[in-house]
Amino acid sequence: MKERIAQIMQNENMTAIQFAKKIGINPSSLSHILSGRNNTSLDIIMKIHKSCSYINLNWLLYGEGAMKDANSSESPSLTLDFADDTLEFAPNDRVISENRKENGGNSSENQVKEIVRQEIKYIEKPSRKITEIRIFFDNGTYETFRPSSES
Repeated sequence: MKERIAQIMQNENMTAIQFAKKIGINPSSLSHILSGRNNTSLDIIMKIHKSCSYINLNWLLYGEGAMKDANSSESPSLTLDFADDTLEFAPNDRVISENRKENGGNSSENQVKEIVRQEIKYIEKPSRKITEIRIFFDNGTYETFRPSSES
């Protein structure tokens, strides 16, 4: 399995850290798989397949057949990483960018927001004083100690 994952990374032209980020796992988890320390879980296999849908699942799981799925038209070298999550895709695949920073529009959302101030009050509590200490013994008796009164 680790050889097939390494082959996918090579095909994607990605480092282990980049590939781990792409499939949504911790880089150390991928490192443990590639070093042979850990076996690949089904969850990670499915994350790889979801991120690289052109991969033949039979090849990924069992090493059988071709790496690329014949039914997939996705190009493995095309990877998109949008830093701005405000893009929305309409049914006809046009990009709606009304909330993009570049537009600087006059929508009410771009107006200055009122600053909210929060006031924190510290209430000082009077200091507590020990009035008595009781020590209980295993024979059922106890002793009470009271501090001497200070003036």
